[in-house]
Amino acid sequence: MAEFTTLLDRLTVMIRLGIYAHEVEPQRVTISVEMTVDYPAPLGEDAIEQVLDYDFVREGILALAAERRFALQETLCETIAALCLSDTRVKKVRVRTMKTDIYPDAGIGCEIVRTRN
Repeated sequence: MAEFTTLLDRLTVMIRLGIYAHEVEPQRVTISVEMTVDYPAPLGEDAIEQVLDYDFVREGILALAAERRFALQETLCETIAALCLSDTRVKKVRVRTMKTDIYPDAGIGCEIVRTRN
């Protein structure tokens, strides 16, 4: 087995996220994803076909941001984690979301770790 960590770091999206009246409109959220990926053997070639193509994660998150409203960051994190785990090579995923504009001096976020059973 060959284990790699694939990262999607600080993707910034405008998303409808929150429970308060001032959060009705889309707000800026930064999302980071860390996936532990198992391959059957060390890579023999320098070819995208041999590894996880992280485009599906980025595109999936962008689609969620465009199509869905989330009340809680926890639910957003769970949804993104499930997206990542839909690729059976992903054995563990860490998802972090951060609302960057709620407070003038700090971000407010959530982080979860999920593993394949």
